[in-house]
Amino acid sequence: MTVREAFLRLVVMVFLVVSTALLFGCAAKPLEPESKPPVLYPQQAQIHVQQGSVAYENGDVPAAIESWNLAVELNPADAVTVNNLALLLKQDNRFNEAAELLEKGLDLSPEVAELHYNLAIISELYLLDLDRALVHYQRYQRLSESEDKKVTGWIADLERRLD
Repeated sequence: MTVREAFLRLVVMVFLVVSTALLFGCAAKPLEPESKPPVLYPQQAQIHVQQGSVAYENGDVPAAIESWNLAVELNPADAVTVNNLALLLKQDNRFNEAAELLEKGLDLSPEVAELHYNLAIISELYLLDLDRALVHYQRYQRLSESEDKKVTGWIADLERRLD
């Protein structure tokens, strides 16, 4: 074996070792997608909120849904609009969409009791997801300023049904 052949073998071995180390390093640290906070445009969103309110008052539910969808896209932290849109989606028998919207709303506004309340109702009555309903009824009760006797009864009923 010549010096040149030995050098080439050494270069190849170093390349293989470094490549393997890099591959294992990459495999050991999976890339996690960056979660970006939502970009908020409350002024632009408010225009769509108002358009949705006018459409709703005029009985045009599809236009209200469209306007409030745009408002929520521009300002997903507006819990009132999220809640109103979810209730319209429920009224339109779009229960899964309503529940998903409420879940997203709760990601940004976890302390808004009404979001928990409506998610619990939709989960229990329309999606038959009793576990999720119980969690959100309980969260609603903790966030409410005073105990809601009706919800207390629903919680007890769900606990019995889930045991």
